Amino acid sequence: MDKDSFGTYHPIICFGYFCAVIILSMIYLHPALLLFSFFGSLFYGIYLGEKKAAKFFCCLPLPVILISMVMNPLFNHRGATILFYFRDNPVTMEAMIYGLVSGLMFASVIMWFYCYNHVMTSDKFMYIFGKAAPASSLVFSMVLRFIPRYHRQTKTVSQGQTCMGRGVGNGSFRQKIKHGAAILGIMTTWAFENAIDTADSMKARGYGLKGRSHFSIYKREGRDLAAGIFVAAALAAVIAGGFAGYNTPDYYPVIYIPRAGVPGTINYICYFCLCFLPIGLDIKEDIKWRYLRSRI
Repeated sequence: MDKDSFGTYHPIICFGYFCAVIILSMIYLHPALLLFSFFGSLFYGIYLGEKKAAKFFCCLPLPVILISMVMNPLFNHRGATILFYFRDNPVTMEAMIYGLVSGLMFASVIMWFYCYNHVMTSDKFMYIFGKAAPASSLVFSMVLRFIPRYHRQTKTVSQGQTCMGRGVGNGSFRQKIKHGAAILGIMTTWAFENAIDTADSMKARGYGLKGRSHFSIYKREGRDLAAGIFVAAALAAVIAGGFAGYNTPDYYPVIYIPRAGVPGTINYICYFCLCFLPIGLDIKEDIKWRYLRSRI
């Protein structure tokens, strides 16, 4: 059983979903919408990466939120509510809240990209864009695949060199530079050899030949159509709410949050369901799987 149920949906559905939530997170700075996006991406990321996701959140998104909340009032002095003065410059509540909201926006986008990196593998990306732009999609896919491989190989080479007393932490400053240059040379040679092997493999498989067919394991199912309709309907409702003014509050000179009413509430519910769709599908599948196992 695949742990991530949402990741087993058709690649076009997954790619379209991530594009939708990332773009909406960058456009609408409404506190409620950003909280939905932030916690939706955070819970989904923790579900995918568990401890690694929590460590990633503490290392990047969380500091981004704190730094934005602290730094914005120091450089932006707009706002009607002055909390205190710092070096004769007013620190306003509006600037601090706007910094917090901006930090939530950046953190949400970062976490959504973290989830995207786990769900959208290189073969899914090639499936979507391979026919439309085969060369560009192949290069992009190879770059995304090469970076983690290069990182792992660098750690392996560095550990081997350290065991021989030739690591970057051994010897004098001049010797450290020499050892680092040696590791860089080894990795450069490895990268060129890997590129040649890849080129020979692609040539042997007939890449670039006219009339070459494409193999794919992805098939459209009924659940993909249902998920696509749900994402499209929720996206349309949120965009309509944005045009109606429910998703665009004002932070300067005073904070103004538009009154929701019934249409605005529907808009917020649709955005909530959109952001929590992946984790909801995963939880549903887990409950179903545990129920079936209990019947055995």
